[in-house]
Amino acid sequence: MKTYAAPFEKYVNLADARLGTKAIHVTDDWFAAVDRMLQPTAPVWKEGVFDDNGKWMDGWESRRKRFEGYDHAVIRLGVPGSIKGVDIDTSFFTGNYPPSASLEACFVKDGDPDEQTQWTEVLPAVELQGNSHHYHAIDDGQPYTHLRFNIYPDGGIARLRVYGIPYRDWSAVDAGEPLDLASALNGGRALACSDEHYGSISNLLTPGRGVNMGDGWETARRRTPGNDWVIIALGHPGEIEKIVVDTLHFKGNYPDSCSIQAAYVKGGTDSQIETQSLFWRELLPSQKLEMHQEHAFAEQIKPLGPITHVRLNIFPDGGVSRLRLFGRLAK
Repeated sequence: MKTYAAPFEKYVNLADARLGTKAIHVTDDWFAAVDRMLQPTAPVWKEGVFDDNGKWMDGWESRRKRFEGYDHAVIRLGVPGSIKGVDIDTSFFTGNYPPSASLEACFVKDGDPDEQTQWTEVLPAVELQGNSHHYHAIDDGQPYTHLRFNIYPDGGIARLRVYGIPYRDWSAVDAGEPLDLASALNGGRALACSDEHYGSISNLLTPGRGVNMGDGWETARRRTPGNDWVIIALGHPGEIEKIVVDTLHFKGNYPDSCSIQAAYVKGGTDSQIETQSLFWRELLPSQKLEMHQEHAFAEQIKPLGPITHVRLNIFPDGGVSRLRLFGRLAK
């Protein structure tokens, strides 16, 4: 089982470029483009690699400031969400990291922030060190659409990760419209799993198909009896009509088969769900899987009515790129 450096890392990284998150304004990114800071992959060091502006760095890096003020970037989240915590990662920035940073946020229903927008300070200025992770819990419960990341006065940040719970205004959604209720864009989130040695469970719910084997969920080779599993909370209760299990890129390491259990969970905490899931009803009976392909199931799905959570079981172990659970909102 994966060990997290901070408890909030189990939530969705709202600042992940795969969700559509992007920087819409930056005061300066002379040395390294700001959108590198939002990539889902771990930062890398390229020894001896330079471009026209200097040493190539995997992150956002501004010039040395020779006047008053500080640098900042305004970021539009691909999906709004409430923030549980942040990781300000200065990996490989040693003599060029900012001494401190802070984070502000706002909720703009339509469009982007302007001069009249009211920003909320969600993380006051904190001290930074070079080549380090900086974990800070936030958990204020309010959904936000945009971030303003401030660095004092200048320098480089390898990655900004903002962990939280995706938010969607379900009152504005047509209840008859079929949606992928497990998608991170619709508020789906992975809660727990038996093992995530090679790939994070949150990858299962990201938009699009996986770019490589690392962009999925993969367990270690099982050497004991049993099977691997992952538990997912839907973004909204619904009735599932179609399931897609995608093993793209997994060829010599895809699961032999899978099944899905489901339940309508009322109350309790995420940690209690793990044990309860053993007794959930069968939504999808065991199905054989093949390497490197999408598997769509509809007729095989059992009519359980509205559900809020699923447990994907893979037998005995292996890798899955994406899981899609299409259905209609429960009334």
